[in-house]
Amino acid sequence: MTRIDAIGRNILRELSRDGRISNLELAERVGLSPSACLRRVQELERSGVIKGYRAVIDPAKLGLTFMAYVAVGLSTHTKKAQGDFEAAMAEAPEVRECHNITGTIEYLLRIETADLAAYKHFHTEVLGVLPQVHSITTYVLMESPKDERA
Repeated sequence: MTRIDAIGRNILRELSRDGRISNLELAERVGLSPSACLRRVQELERSGVIKGYRAVIDPAKLGLTFMAYVAVGLSTHTKKAQGDFEAAMAEAPEVRECHNITGTIEYLLRIETADLAAYKHFHTEVLGVLPQVHSITTYVLMESPKDERA
């Protein structure tokens, strides 16, 4: 585990808000010289605390207005069944996140599609045909008052 001091936490907070902030602006916001700030950011990157930078995309602007979380239970709990399921989810463009979780189900998926009809197709033609899938429970997203995914 990497120890992060107050300045490091401030750097991470600012970069989480705006990953494209200039080093000069970041240094001003966290109270460091530009060179010291750049060294700190590079060390956070080298240590793996900062895994990367990406664009936050608005799915609605791409016509993806139906979003749901889907709980999936598997019929068998073998390593092969999990691997086959994960490989299928990696190939499905509707699946934006796939998490292996504990509890009464094995996986939680975040799905984005154009509409309910497109989701129904994914539900029946992608998830529904996988032999290892035992149960599917869909939770339709109505709104997200807080979403800090990047």
